[in-house]
Amino acid sequence: MAEKTKAKILGIAAWSGTGKTTLLKQVLPLLCAGGLRVAVIKHAHHSFDIDKPGKDSYELRKAGAERVLLASKHRRALVTEHLHGREPALAELLAEAGAGDVDLILVEGFKRAPIPKIALYRAATGKKLPSQSDPDIIAIAAAGPPPPSPTGLQLLDLNNPQQVAEFIFAWAGGPGK
Repeated sequence: MAEKTKAKILGIAAWSGTGKTTLLKQVLPLLCAGGLRVAVIKHAHHSFDIDKPGKDSYELRKAGAERVLLASKHRRALVTEHLHGREPALAELLAEAGAGDVDLILVEGFKRAPIPKIALYRAATGKKLPSQSDPDIIAIAAAGPPPPSPTGLQLLDLNNPQQVAEFIFAWAGGPGK
């Protein structure tokens, strides 16, 4: 799946409410400060809009444009309409996210994808690990007592973003690797 990009790909897998986005918001600045160029792919289980009614780009999309590319000297955003409602394949998204010459692509969601991943576990949610038999899980970040897990997995503290960032940085091999 990673052949379309030179970036390392790492999933952050957990059930909703476990803290995937919270962890990423804490870990990203640490990874970037260490010199990694990072992209994030976040799966949404619902429809979403990044533009507002009345804005030109929104109106052009509603008028029938399947793709609208917003661009300024500070950022770009490509909005693509999927008229048939098909979930995009992770491989498609990786090709798009890796197009910016990044070192690491963090994937939030897609917990069943065959990519290396850190599984998050928060005892307070009452939910199990996404899949204790997933051979792609390379570490478990747990808050509270850790769940029973396969031997040989690195156990990380979900409430210690520095520790998680250090693990990711070591796994990714540093900038330009």
